[in-house]
Amino acid sequence: MKLKISPKELEERQTTLLKKVAERDMDGFISFSTLSVFYLTGFHFIPTERPACLVIPTEGPSFLFVPHLEIEHAETADVLDDIVTYPEYPGKSHPMEVLAEELRERGLGEAHLMAESPAYGSAMGYAGPRITELLPDLELTLEPKIIEKMRFIKSPAEIELIRESARWGNLAHTLLQEYCASGRTENEVSMRASSEATMVMMKTLGPEFRPQGRTGAAAGFRGQIGVNSALPHAVNINAVMKPGDNLVTGAGSGVGGYGSELERTMFLGEPSRDQRKYFEYMMEMMQVAFDTIRPGIPCSEVDRAVQEVYHKYDIMDTWRHHTGHALGLLGHEAPFFDIGDETMIEEGMVFSVEPGIYVPGLGGFRHSDTIVVTSDGMDFITYYPMEIEDLIIDA
Repeated sequence: MKLKISPKELEERQTTLLKKVAERDMDGFISFSTLSVFYLTGFHFIPTERPACLVIPTEGPSFLFVPHLEIEHAETADVLDDIVTYPEYPGKSHPMEVLAEELRERGLGEAHLMAESPAYGSAMGYAGPRITELLPDLELTLEPKIIEKMRFIKSPAEIELIRESARWGNLAHTLLQEYCASGRTENEVSMRASSEATMVMMKTLGPEFRPQGRTGAAAGFRGQIGVNSALPHAVNINAVMKPGDNLVTGAGSGVGGYGSELERTMFLGEPSRDQRKYFEYMMEMMQVAFDTIRPGIPCSEVDRAVQEVYHKYDIMDTWRHHTGHALGLLGHEAPFFDIGDETMIEEGMVFSVEPGIYVPGLGGFRHSDTIVVTSDGMDFITYYPMEIEDLIIDA
């Protein structure tokens, strides 16, 4: 299989974007978003205090604006006309001043451009003016969600990359379950499973494999072991496993910049009556979500159907989050299976399905599967065993 999005598809994305720009009678598009640059050109880089942007005019060549240290890296972009660099940040001349001069020279100093944001931003010490402060005759119309909405529906190539991601997440999780044992720490188990799975992944996929900003294969617990698993977004505490613990996991991998999400609730030793009860409630919620998902209904309907199960068993006090979210280039993307999200579900959307139950003093109960919406329902991308008897580890 191809391990990245083809130049042809990247060109189609740019063409689609420019049609939206032209419909608004604008002269082009400018993006300061690392993610959008990657989505449109195939160029992935590490954002720092050094600003970067992509400019795609409706007429004339596109160009990537990056610090000089990125020039060789930028030349690896799959779809790009030109590269403009500046020496360093903050430099003798601020990078935004260099960009302003470049836009003037290209006849874009008085243009009307579509943008996701008015300026570059970074938590790594960056400070600088908006480009319109340096070019007062430049007009920016902000469309913050323009690229995000283009990413809602995945192409067949994107879905294949997500499926390949799930394949290696599945291996990492298999090893994670195999290595769990009383007295072991979450770090030693997750590091061993992740390292071994990644080595097999690299050997199998060969030299063309690139995670593109993600990891290889990874599986772990993020602190969700024992009673701490009742915290939906716990953090790693290097917990020591002991008999009776809930083990709430997470696994996935990165392929060509795309990822998947696989989570399971496992038990170290025979689960108690309460553990089984809440596990079965969670499984009922999963099935309700699977049965509800189909194109032509709002995302809110899936979450609403799942919430009926909470009410059925009078356990809304164990509820902490919505039923799921889209994913692809990011681990969490819009739209959401949330009671407040009225986005219509469409064929080709990719979501996690992960209703959770969180019981303080006992633990958390959450599976997560990655699914793709089909013409008449949904299809699984992840495929790890779900039933409780397959998830009990000998203590």
